[in-house]
Amino acid sequence: MKNLKTLSAIVVVAMAATGCARTGANYVPTVDGPVSSRWSADLAQCQQLARRHGFANAQTRNAALVGAGIGAVAGLADDDVTDTEGAVGGAVVGALVGGGAGMAARQGERREIVISCMRGRGHRVVG
Repeated sequence: MKNLKTLSAIVVVAMAATGCARTGANYVPTVDGPVSSRWSADLAQCQQLARRHGFANAQTRNAALVGAGIGAVAGLADDDVTDTEGAVGGAVVGALVGGGAGMAARQGERREIVISCMRGRGHRVVG
């Protein structure tokens, strides 16, 4: 049961990560009107700025730790495994899910950085 839970969490996190190809720092905003000659250069610079807003920050670490704690407690309640196995398995799954949630939040922050940066450079970004 523990291996199935761990595998499920890894699959969910991997699917979420692969679904983020054009999100976060790689986000390409929608523009209202014509695109200026500076668009490509400004977009590359704004995306680079967003990449500096790293994933491994205190919020992501805290989300992983909280997830590990909740998972460990939930794992202790699992009747199919010993207390130690359940707690460790639950902690691993919880850390993966919590860390993944923290990373997803960072993707949204990176997207907003790209949008704000492009607007600050005079582009008519609508989202």
